[in-house]
Amino acid sequence: MKTRAAKFVLTAGIVLAIVLNSGILHAQDGAATLTGTVTDAAGKVVANAKVSCKNLTTGQSAETQTDSAGLYSAPNLAPADYEVSIAAEGFELKTIKVTLTAGASQTADATLTAQQAQQPAPPTPAANPASSDNLPNAPSSTKSEPSLQDLGFSPAETQSNLKEQALLDKRTHMLKIHQRMGLITTIPLIATVILGPGSGGKSEGTTTRDLHVALGALTGDLYGITAYYAIRAPKIPGTKKRGPIKFHEAMAWIHGPGMILTPILGAMAFEQKNNGQKLHGIAQAHGAVAIVTAGAFGAALLSVSVKF
Repeated sequence: MKTRAAKFVLTAGIVLAIVLNSGILHAQDGAATLTGTVTDAAGKVVANAKVSCKNLTTGQSAETQTDSAGLYSAPNLAPADYEVSIAAEGFELKTIKVTLTAGASQTADATLTAQQAQQPAPPTPAANPASSDNLPNAPSSTKSEPSLQDLGFSPAETQSNLKEQALLDKRTHMLKIHQRMGLITTIPLIATVILGPGSGGKSEGTTTRDLHVALGALTGDLYGITAYYAIRAPKIPGTKKRGPIKFHEAMAWIHGPGMILTPILGAMAFEQKNNGQKLHGIAQAHGAVAIVTAGAFGAALLSVSVKF
């Protein structure tokens, strides 16, 4: 019997390993790879050009750059439509769109155009020398608007910063998830608050109280996921927060600690009620803390969801 059991375990382990390996291989086969060569108008390769592949479905970007031969490679891309941005010092930003299919390797070459130097405006001959002498500081009517280079910006500074753009895309994506999870969290939160008065032990059964606890636990789990995406979203240096965002974060200092304190007080109240006792001590504050927490969470949600 022991030999049969050992054979069964060994066979099951081999089958499980095959299934897992096939799943991994299938996931790897589904990834796409984008390669290409970046050159200038004369056909010379452009080294160290920054290449950003933005997934138009998810908004996420993958970064790479060309090597000394002007070649770039972006592996492990999800099948989707992509916007590929290529930037190099002294050249204009190049943007192309490609569609990657599962398991395929696609080539997208690019030719960069050199930035045009600012041409000085030719002097305008004075129609009337006498009037020209009277207005020595009059601006020429043919002078074009000043370029960014005229204002002191280098060509590299005037190009799109792909790294900061990728950071902004990631922050936007994570905050969208944060907002959606916040809306989902309100469903069990409202249900928990509604069942609160009925779970105080007025009836002999404990069904309502057990359901209240289960919904509260679900609310806490969803809230933790919601808070994670807000906390882990990358910060953008130099950005200023608007009024609703400031209020939203201020409310977080109320409902954040409240979401931690409420289940602790709830567990104490749950134990006292199940033991046939009246609420006493700090457990009596469970209901009040829960209401304040729910109110702050709702106010934070409305501040960024409804325009006043």
